[in-house]
Amino acid sequence: MTGSAVRATAHCRVDLAGGTLDIWPLGLLHAPACTVNLAVDVAVTVEMAPREHGYAYASERAEGVVEDAAALAADLETALLGVVVGALGLPPVTVRWRSASPRGAGLGASSALTVALLAAGRRLLGLEAIEPERLAALARDLEARLMGLPTGMQDHLPALLGGALALHHEPGGLAVERLDFDLERLGASLHLFYTGVSHFSAGNNWRIVRARLDGDPAVTAALARIAESAAALAAALRAGRLAEAGRLVGEEWRARRTLAPGISTPEIEAILAATTAAGAWGGKACGAGGGGCVAVLAPPERRAEVAAAGQAAGGRRLAAAPTAHGLQLFPAI
Repeated sequence: MTGSAVRATAHCRVDLAGGTLDIWPLGLLHAPACTVNLAVDVAVTVEMAPREHGYAYASERAEGVVEDAAALAADLETALLGVVVGALGLPPVTVRWRSASPRGAGLGASSALTVALLAAGRRLLGLEAIEPERLAALARDLEARLMGLPTGMQDHLPALLGGALALHHEPGGLAVERLDFDLERLGASLHLFYTGVSHFSAGNNWRIVRARLDGDPAVTAALARIAESAAALAAALRAGRLAEAGRLVGEEWRARRTLAPGISTPEIEAILAATTAAGAWGGKACGAGGGGCVAVLAPPERRAEVAAAGQAAGGRRLAAAPTAHGLQLFPAI
C-alpha cells in the first residue's frame, strides 16, 4: 500500500433513451444504436484508508470488520466491496461509503459506487490512472461476475465523465460522444420523481436479452423503436431542440414498457399521466423500470405545475440537476 486516505466522488445518471442497448450484443443488432444519458448531482462518495488488520466497512445500512475479501463477498451488503477488494488485491483497508440515491432508484448508484471503489482502491495502491472506458469495462465485468448476469456500461461512463453523453454501440467497442448542450437549460426542464418502489434491473434486462437473442418479434421491434428514438434524441440535443427531446423521451418509454411484463407499474404511469396533463413534454422510468425513479422533461414555465402534479400522483421529488463533474478524487479529510 503506497497511498494515504483517499475520497472518491461519482455521480448517478438519468438514462434518457437507448438503455438496454448497451448490453452486448444488443446495440450491434440494431445499428446504428446509441444510449443517451445524463450525469446528475446525486452523488456516491467513498472514503478509503489503509489499516493494519482486517477490512472495516461502514455504510448507511451496515458496518463491521471482517478478516478477508471472501467474508466481504459473502455478505449481501458488502458483496460489491468484496469483489472490488479481490479484483484489485487490496490489503487491509477501512472503507466508508454513502449514496444520495434512494435504494433501487434506477439511477445507476451501484455502478457509481463500483467506479468510486475502483478509483479509490487504485489510488491507494499507487496505480496509474487508466482511460475511462477501460475503468468502466472493469466495473461492468466485476458487476457481471457478482450478479451472474450480463450488464452494460451506460451507468459507469456518466459517473466517470459527467455531462450529457451519447454512447454509440459500434463493432469493436463504444464510441463516447459528449453532447454539447447547455446543462443549466436542460436542468430547468428536468424533473425526477421517486416512486417509492425499489426495482431490480438485472432480472428484467436478462429476460429482454434472452428474448431478443431468441428472435422474439415483439421485443425485436420494440428495441428497434428504442434505437430510433435514442438516435433522434441525440440529434435533438445537439441542435438544442429541448421540446423535441422531451417528446422523444416519451416515445422511447412507450416502446420500452412493452419489452417485458413489470417494466411499467401503476406508480410510474400515474406520475407520467399527471405530469403530462400538467404540461410536460414527456418522461420515462429510469433504468429497467419496475419501480425506481421517473424522469420528466417539461417547459421551464410549467415547472411548478409539473412538480406539483408529480408529487400529487405519489412521486417523491428528488433534487437532481445535471452536472458536468465526472469522477473526483481527493485526499480524505
